[in-house]
Amino acid sequence: MFTGIIEDIGDVISIRHEGDSAILEIKSKKIMDDVKLGDSIAVNGVCLTARSISGDTFTADVMAETLRRSSLGTLKSGSKVNLERAMLLNGRFGGHIVSGHIDGTGTIVNTKREANAVWVEISADSKILKFIIEKGSIAIDGISLTVAYVDEKVFKVSIIPHTASETTLLTKKIGDIVNLENDIVGKYVEKLLRPADDSKPAGKGLSMETLIENGFM
Repeated sequence: MFTGIIEDIGDVISIRHEGDSAILEIKSKKIMDDVKLGDSIAVNGVCLTARSISGDTFTADVMAETLRRSSLGTLKSGSKVNLERAMLLNGRFGGHIVSGHIDGTGTIVNTKREANAVWVEISADSKILKFIIEKGSIAIDGISLTVAYVDEKVFKVSIIPHTASETTLLTKKIGDIVNLENDIVGKYVEKLLRPADDSKPAGKGLSMETLIENGFM
């Protein structure tokens, strides 16, 4: 589990494709002091497992499903990536709940400066947009951000100077692909409220009436 607060911008040393999968090697100056084999590290928002460690570098396996559903397959030697170690329970929770299991990708379609901030506009599939709400949270390449605008085709976030300097987001160009993870709470609520499949045995399920009866509304 992660928070979407980026700890370091890492450098991709290599990405070695092996059939439909790959092995990613990344260098980091800040996070390697307590990384152990098997630890989870979010790389551009994708939860990966450290399979080997050497000094200030680590390697991770990237399976075929991850390459299909994320932008990791576009990385190359020299690419910059956002890095975050799994959260500590005794630390401050500065972002929002991020699982590292992205829902898909979006495309940057526009950027615009406004005073000290920069607006970033991203197009995405309707399956992702339906879970995005104004003033809600979303993880973009692993960065916890607040949604400032959303419609049927795009959503927008506003990037403050600190986020700009501590992440890779504003190094992206129009047309670049970014990883997206919706707020996990919204996905679970939608699943619980979804009408039951008529082909399966009927169950009580979760309804607005049930939520009201039990004091949740």
